[in-house]
Amino acid sequence: MNQRILLMSSSRKDSLGYLEHAGDQIHAVLRREKRRVVFVPYAGVTFSFDTYEGMVKPVFEQLGYELEAIHRSANPRAAIEQADAIAVGGGNTFALLKRMYEADIVEAIRAKVHAGTPYIGWSAGSNVACPTIRTTNDMPIVQPPTLKALALVPFQINPHFISGKPAGHNGESREERLAEFLEINAPEQVFALPEGSALLSDGTTGTVLGERGALHFESKDTVTKLAENESFALSRITGPAGLQNWARFSV
Repeated sequence: MNQRILLMSSSRKDSLGYLEHAGDQIHAVLRREKRRVVFVPYAGVTFSFDTYEGMVKPVFEQLGYELEAIHRSANPRAAIEQADAIAVGGGNTFALLKRMYEADIVEAIRAKVHAGTPYIGWSAGSNVACPTIRTTNDMPIVQPPTLKALALVPFQINPHFISGKPAGHNGESREERLAEFLEINAPEQVFALPEGSALLSDGTTGTVLGERGALHFESKDTVTKLAENESFALSRITGPAGLQNWARFSV
């Protein structure tokens, strides 16, 4: 495989501005090549797609890449098929996936990325790159036709990972929520990304970006830390059963 996939935990890190921390990570997948990026803003709910494009476009242009949001195209599928790169932003994962199916771009994105077109996602855009969106942190404010997603990587990711509970919080911690997933979906495992971290994938090997590393939840009792710049075989993390030939995963 010769794929170019960047899955970021978040659009912000600490007190930095929008995607301010992500310049080197974006360059790692786009390689400073001249690229026309098609941006999918469908995860935005409380602000317009125009507003969302206005947040993302200046960042990519400052990095040297052209960008236009897909909602400006009369034919979203054709826009994907003609894209030099694809970026999918964060927001609500359920709204994002529902709108992607309605626009008929799920299969088109999968085919383009498997053929080598770079894909960049953050937050919800990383969730939909998994086989399903079962490990999103978002509220299901709408119902997509299925939870099955792009399967650009063969396992589940949990972005925005934060350990423990804030003072006064009596609900489940993120570890407890992931333990529920691992218990009911064994032997599946989860790859968790703290804020500022990302996964760079070529379709066979993954590399952790960001100084906060990543976590491999092998089971509810076994968690392995991966350091910045550490590489690993994607097959190391167990995904859904029947997804061995995950490049042809069908919704």
